[in-house]
Amino acid sequence: MIVVNAEKIRLTGNKLDGKIYYRHSGYPGGIKGMTAREMLERKPEQVIRTAVKGMLPKNRLGSKMITKLKVYAGPDHPHRAQLPEKMEL
Repeated sequence: MIVVNAEKIRLTGNKLDGKIYYRHSGYPGGIKGMTAREMLERKPEQVIRTAVKGMLPKNRLGSKMITKLKVYAGPDHPHRAQLPEKMEL
């Protein structure tokens, strides 16, 4: 699955400032948080990837499935040779 224009997604309600994405470095006190607004400005691809990963099974099959997801911030992607089909939503 190829997702393009990830920077154009819209979140409803107060999710831009209320939703916080956490990550941990592995060290004591190493937890960092980033709001959805900051994440969309810095890494818009990660918002979609995190949402899809949360819906997948938490086992080896889910790990294999997430590798097939390709997300790009802009309209350009390097998969032209595979002739992807456009799907309108």
